[in-house]
Amino acid sequence: MRIGIVVDSACDLPQDFIQKNDIVLLPITVRIGDAVLADHRDEEATLSFLHAHVAERGHEAETTPFTVNQIRDLFLERLVIDYDHVYCMTITKTRSPIHENAMQASFAILNDYKPVRQAAGHNSPFALRVIDTQTLFAAQGVTAVEAVRMRAAGSNVQHMRTKLEYLAANSHGYMIPRDLYYLRARARTKGDRSVGLLSVALGSALDIKPVLHGHAGKTEPVAKIKGFENAVEQMFKFAGNRVISGLLTPTVCLSYGGELAEMRALPGYARLRDICANNNVEVFESVMSLTGMVNVGKGAVVVGFAAEPHTFNVS
Repeated sequence: MRIGIVVDSACDLPQDFIQKNDIVLLPITVRIGDAVLADHRDEEATLSFLHAHVAERGHEAETTPFTVNQIRDLFLERLVIDYDHVYCMTITKTRSPIHENAMQASFAILNDYKPVRQAAGHNSPFALRVIDTQTLFAAQGVTAVEAVRMRAAGSNVQHMRTKLEYLAANSHGYMIPRDLYYLRARARTKGDRSVGLLSVALGSALDIKPVLHGHAGKTEPVAKIKGFENAVEQMFKFAGNRVISGLLTPTVCLSYGGELAEMRALPGYARLRDICANNNVEVFESVMSLTGMVNVGKGAVVVGFAAEPHTFNVS
């Protein structure tokens, strides 16, 4: 059984991991004025676009996911030939139409694949499962990493489906945004009035940073901490404590809206890496997707993992 793994480009994983494991990307295109870039998770291209356009006008960006027809064409031209069963894992459907596009495309794909496969010499059936990861950015990476591990271990497709859907329901992403004014401007551009001007002004004046939690399709603040670096340190410490308590998979994913050297210099980072190493938990670090950066701003930090229900707390 040839098993394919598909993610959208908001899924924060290192470019070399994606390439090495033949993970297929559904790119999301970002337009800022006349500047356009299809996000193929090329970190160098992402950073160049960040410095040239996102920092100043990112809140004005338009993001366009693969359409139903583009997803259909990708599968019928390539994936139904290369694979027998495909898992397509998307950013939470509450934040992007790409999950709904993939679901609509799946019906056409399953109706139309037979002559394409037969022409390529494959007479066996093709299957496709679209999974809503119910989270975003670094936390999306958790299910993709586990899919790669299970595929390499020879797991059967039913076991993979059950495990991936369980992980999606138990994946958690925590984020510290650096610039609350940017977050508000971006929210207003998208018609989201939930980020109030007063709270932004007070937060910025007092240097209070929210800890945002992405889980089960919801994104909401779970703490407010004074100082960006202090907030990141507390988030990393909390993640380390979760690792010690035991995760559902031996995976922690980190992403940063800028150069990774900046993230690695933040307080608490080295301790988190040490805890992961001591507990045989693999860490995956990547530059945040362009889609992520235009939505939450330059310099945001995200940590993702899968764990049993818990409450965020700081020391």
